[in-house]
Amino acid sequence: FCFDVAKLNRRKFDINNPIIDGVLPDTSRINVISKEYTDRFPAITIRKYLRNIKNLDSLNGAFLLSDKWIRFLKAIISGKLNILVSGGTGVGKTTFLNLLLQEVVPNERLVVMEDTQELHLTVPNTVRLFTGHQSSLSGLNLTMRDLVKNSLRMRPDRIIIGEVRGGEAFDLLQAMNTGHDGSMCTIHANNSVESLMRLETLLLFSGYDIPVKAMRHQIKSAIDYVIQLDKDRSRGRFVSEISEVTGMEGDRILMQKIGRAGEMGLEFTGLTPSNAQVLYDNGLENDFFSNI
Repeated sequence: FCFDVAKLNRRKFDINNPIIDGVLPDTSRINVISKEYTDRFPAITIRKYLRNIKNLDSLNGAFLLSDKWIRFLKAIISGKLNILVSGGTGVGKTTFLNLLLQEVVPNERLVVMEDTQELHLTVPNTVRLFTGHQSSLSGLNLTMRDLVKNSLRMRPDRIIIGEVRGGEAFDLLQAMNTGHDGSMCTIHANNSVESLMRLETLLLFSGYDIPVKAMRHQIKSAIDYVIQLDKDRSRGRFVSEISEVTGMEGDRILMQKIGRAGEMGLEFTGLTPSNAQVLYDNGLENDFFSNI
């Protein structure tokens, strides 16, 4: 096995830069850490993506989604509702976000921001931005927050962040609340409720002293749906919950589960979304929730 680390990014792999994170020509993710920080040899990790799944229509039961749930997801995307894809490491968040993005109509302008290129888009009017470690200019180190702030000046229809993990959460929520409907991102969390709690924590990294109630109001106004992913040995990677953010009660964010994982896949909980009319206006059958 041989590869040229210079093609992964523009930094040298040496004692001063002992970690390399990049993308191989076949789109697999690779991470290398120098032997000075391991027991004997450099540690190489390669994460391969599912290439047989090109869009939601090609799922064929992957993520335990039936055709009805696929129509539901398409209506969310067409209705330009803001989506947070949540899950632990290795559950398929990036793959799933990629599938959702394939449903965006070609005439929309996307600004996509990542640390390392993982999303592979077919929307022609797409601008891709990467954080500073991708730059060949020494001394420049644009953070994800810098990119999100700048993206607002680029006339995006949707703002996409590969993963929210810092103070950029504040700027993303501001964007979602000021006309950039249909924006999407991923976040590390074990369930839907924890995903919003993690957003609160990340908002603290922004450096602003925001009252808890105001912080939660921002989250409530910005996020429409949380799609939670999970994995186990018997089912592999699957959608474990689809939850709608419905409002606030006092200083508490209210959510309702629209779907939860059952023995036969994702099952309807019986709770109709509060924004069901938006979904009906964007292709969902009027009797969808009575027949799902």
